[in-house]
Amino acid sequence: MSTGSTAALHTAPRSTVEQDQGSFRTRFNFPGRLRPDHDDHGYGPLSTVVESFMDPGTLIPMHQHRNEEIVSWVPAGVMRHDDREGNELVTDADHLMVMNAGEGFWHAERTLADDPPLRMLQIFVRPRELDLPSGIQHEPLPEPVAGEWRHLFGPESSDAPLSVRNRVHLHDVRLEAGQRVDVPAGDGLDTYFYAFDGTVSGGGETFEPTESGLLVGEGADLTLVADTDATLVAFRIDPDAPVTRQGTIGR
Repeated sequence: MSTGSTAALHTAPRSTVEQDQGSFRTRFNFPGRLRPDHDDHGYGPLSTVVESFMDPGTLIPMHQHRNEEIVSWVPAGVMRHDDREGNELVTDADHLMVMNAGEGFWHAERTLADDPPLRMLQIFVRPRELDLPSGIQHEPLPEPVAGEWRHLFGPESSDAPLSVRNRVHLHDVRLEAGQRVDVPAGDGLDTYFYAFDGTVSGGGETFEPTESGLLVGEGADLTLVADTDATLVAFRIDPDAPVTRQGTIGR
């Protein structure tokens, strides 16, 4: 059940929390900071949404994650993954990867010299308990249809193609200019959404690229209209779900 009893829309401008490591750059989005007087940078199980940039020919060497669920959403370009389990995976617009780090998972990421520049989202979800079994999921995604939300991941009990071990869902949508879409809401869950590309308007607000909103409370709903072609992601979240806070990054 949502902690917010009164329906409300909270908004945030483009995040200014950035790290520049040359050919690898990140911008950190903290969904909990949208809500006034909220004492956590995360919002329930959704800890952080990281916009990541990798130039062609970039290697992030083998490193370990623990006690977090890491989702790689790549709307264009390719992200190449290697791990100590022998997997060599390519995540792109047609695939989604979920690394259920649990008790510990080692991996490396790279782009090749002839790959295009990469811009992606890496999503950090707090699991429900510590030291769960580790593993990786890498699955093809259904073809996107303009104006229709795709359900990409959800809890293990959901019908999404991939799963995380807490009560949070990911949806994405591509809109053509002039199209309207309702933000996924209801079922006692709050919704955090992020404009990856393009500009959309709704609820008396305009959301430019990399701006975000948090829809909270029973009966909250929002219709967005695309001012330009746009790509959005939306997370339906149980802010009261039990969470752990010992992840390598997504604390």
